[in-house]
Amino acid sequence: MSSKMKVIITGSTGMIGKGVLLECLDDSKIQEVLIVNRSSLGMEHPKLKEVLLKDFMEPSSIQDHLKGYDAVFFCLGISAGGMKEEDYKKITYDYTLNFAKVYQKMNPEGSFFYVSGTGTDSSEKGRMMWARVKGKTENDLLKMGFKNALMFRPGMIRPKRGIKSRTKSYQRIYNIINPFWGFFEWIMGDNLTNTTTIGQAMINGLVNGTDNVHLENKDINLLARA
Repeated sequence: MSSKMKVIITGSTGMIGKGVLLECLDDSKIQEVLIVNRSSLGMEHPKLKEVLLKDFMEPSSIQDHLKGYDAVFFCLGISAGGMKEEDYKKITYDYTLNFAKVYQKMNPEGSFFYVSGTGTDSSEKGRMMWARVKGKTENDLLKMGFKNALMFRPGMIRPKRGIKSRTKSYQRIYNIINPFWGFFEWIMGDNLTNTTTIGQAMINGLVNGTDNVHLENKDINLLARA
């Protein structure tokens, strides 16, 4: 595999996506980054390109922009709190699978890395709505035959590099525990990850590969150090 990779990132306005983006821009192994958002990130960098996609149900409208990229780092997501299953499934499953199909059509040898979450239900039959939907999303992505498909399942995440969560309830929690991250890192060890480490793990997963397709916090941290 070429040491200079070109990647697409969705969800770069969010906490994880922004962390992944910053690592890709800093890493010499990544030659070019295309970010796909509904609204502009308003960021400039020599390696960075941006295309706007107003409706993620219709990624075919930008398919020509997606050609020639080695991987998608799909970080777009939303909290399930207060959402009906139909609405949550549209954003979590339909957006993801539609994008994956169009990307694969334009890049048959491409890879697809998906940000899911710890507790995702691979059986698709559990009580937790969000976990079932995430499980179906993961399962159907893994059936698509990508060259490399990895399902990232972060649990507790420390935002680094000044990144904030767009989910207000999460950010309130981060504001409270900010002074205590050192203590949490000491107590939790590899059960805690951060936005920088997730980005590094995605890059290493693309360049070096990994046999583990479901990556919890410990696996993410291990892959980042590989």
